[in-house]
Amino acid sequence: MAIDPEFETTYEEVERHEGHRVWTPDGDEPTDEKQGIHGTHVAVDFDLCIADGACLEDCPVDVFEWVDTPDHPESEIKADPTHEDQCIDCMLCVDVCPVDAIDVDPSRAGRI
Repeated sequence: MAIDPEFETTYEEVERHEGHRVWTPDGDEPTDEKQGIHGTHVAVDFDLCIADGACLEDCPVDVFEWVDTPDHPESEIKADPTHEDQCIDCMLCVDVCPVDAIDVDPSRAGRI
């Protein structure tokens, strides 16, 4: 399963974290087990992310930072798009993510 590229219409914005939006499918606040999608222009589905670090290594403008997610079943850290406003739409992060947890859409750039 990959990140839902239509999350802006199928999910609800529930909070802000590190300057970006957080979305969940049911509109409920994130829990330890269900973290939702973080970011808008650069969106990371925390429930899919396995924290292999490829996106952090390959991003030429350092969009991502590690964030602790203790007790999450996939991994206890996640690649958080804390600097999504710096994204240059190269799509390297999308290409290297082994679980398709990242979606970058240039049309969402102004909606951070």
